[in-house]
Amino acid sequence: MRESVAELMNRFTLERLEDNLFRGQTEANGQRSIFGGLVAGQALLAASMTVSEDRPAHSLHAYFLRPGDIRVPVIYDVDRIRDGKSFTTRRVNAIQHGRPIFSLSASFQVEEEGGRHQNTMPDVPEPDSLESDESARMRVVEQIPEQFRDAFLRERPVEFRPVTPKDLFAPESREPLKRFWFRVSDRVTADRMTQRALLAYCSDFGFMGTAMQPHGMTFWQSDIQCASIDHAMWFYDDFQVDDWLLYDCQSPGAAGARGLTFGAIYRQDGTLVASVAQEGLMRLRPSAKPV
Repeated sequence: MRESVAELMNRFTLERLEDNLFRGQTEANGQRSIFGGLVAGQALLAASMTVSEDRPAHSLHAYFLRPGDIRVPVIYDVDRIRDGKSFTTRRVNAIQHGRPIFSLSASFQVEEEGGRHQNTMPDVPEPDSLESDESARMRVVEQIPEQFRDAFLRERPVEFRPVTPKDLFAPESREPLKRFWFRVSDRVTADRMTQRALLAYCSDFGFMGTAMQPHGMTFWQSDIQCASIDHAMWFYDDFQVDDWLLYDCQSPGAAGARGLTFGAIYRQDGTLVASVAQEGLMRLRPSAKPV
């Protein structure tokens, strides 16, 4: 197993401190703050660990409250809001230095049969025909600002293959539409609750960048301040995060230094497995104020 994937799976092995209290390890990601997807995924996993296995997570709604400190673990405090006949509700606060950095509500449901429909998966090239994100990054390494180089070059546990690549250093304005294939870059063995937590982790990668595209912005510009504000997901079907999944992302609008993005995640066979929504901060640094 690749070292980065082994480390990822270790981070998704939470330490149970008490019935409703868990500890998760952070990652050295080349940035000063914790990657938001890691906190979202660990929080969902903590909530899932207080729910019976026959009730998979079907939705989550969360707010990012403060930047997370990569130097210390995160404590997840789970509140068992409700255990009903069909649905279970949990609220989770992620805590560092005695203060919440993230708040999540998640709902779980006993599996039921019912009507089903979905949008058709976009017709895009197969992932094996596309260049990997890792290969593309290596071609432009000399253009990376020094303060971003460690984060840019680190081995990643998730592989990406963009359908329409863009120049990170001279991005042209383009429509707020982004599609890319992704998967955990080595085989993993994980139960359903961990698979869904890992998908929550993956769903935050590059998502907000969709709303930045009409403005010619990228995450790697030193004059741009970016941060996830909230995050929501809905799960429809099972999947394997180490199989290729298509992320179809669209942004309906942006205003007030905030951009909104919606996403749909499909298995390679065309089955819709999850929907995602997120609002993110995209602020020019000369006028920046603390979040």
